[in-house]
Amino acid sequence: MLFGKLLPREGNFFELFDQHGGFIVAGARSFILLIQNYGDPALREKYANDVGIAERQADRITAEVNRLLHKTFITPIDREQIHGLINAMDDILDLLQDASETMSLYDVRAMTDDILRLGDISAKCCERVQHAVSLLPKISQAEAAEAAIKTCEEIDKLESDADRVMRSAMSKLFREETDVRELIKLKAIYELLESISDRCEDVANLIEGVVLENS
Repeated sequence: MLFGKLLPREGNFFELFDQHGGFIVAGARSFILLIQNYGDPALREKYANDVGIAERQADRITAEVNRLLHKTFITPIDREQIHGLINAMDDILDLLQDASETMSLYDVRAMTDDILRLGDISAKCCERVQHAVSLLPKISQAEAAEAAIKTCEEIDKLESDADRVMRSAMSKLFREETDVRELIKLKAIYELLESISDRCEDVANLIEGVVLENS
């Protein structure tokens, strides 16, 4: 009991989640600008760098959350939920950076309409992740809990949209792309972008669990 009294209670986990969500949105918006301006090498480099900055800032938040978990006696929600949520959120930015770096590494010729569509869906998912996370401190209130669940359902729908775009993109790619190297490059990019919405759905599922257990 003495050990518990010496450790802080609660911690600022929700604030850190919200900060991390902000970096996710910043990274997603920079990624959208990257693919929209892919033909301009200077802008491409700038926005790729911005994605990396957001990813590193989010990494620091993740490290702080994990550090707080070790020193906080009583947490506002289950420890495993905190750990799972922050690491799933961090994966989103890791994937955004992976997609950005893969485009540069593979020297993709140009952006396709399907890359733009998948990027747009990913960015919308990221915005909704931030919104859902921002509601966590208030989920004891019915209105906030309902809003969080609704936002998670929107993420689920967007992930289904990404699946449909992905299937169509792959079908078109294998039918029409005659350059094998370009086919391999684009396939890798499509898979990375689709995995971003998958990871957002994972976050949504975790948030739904938190809401159902704590509202």
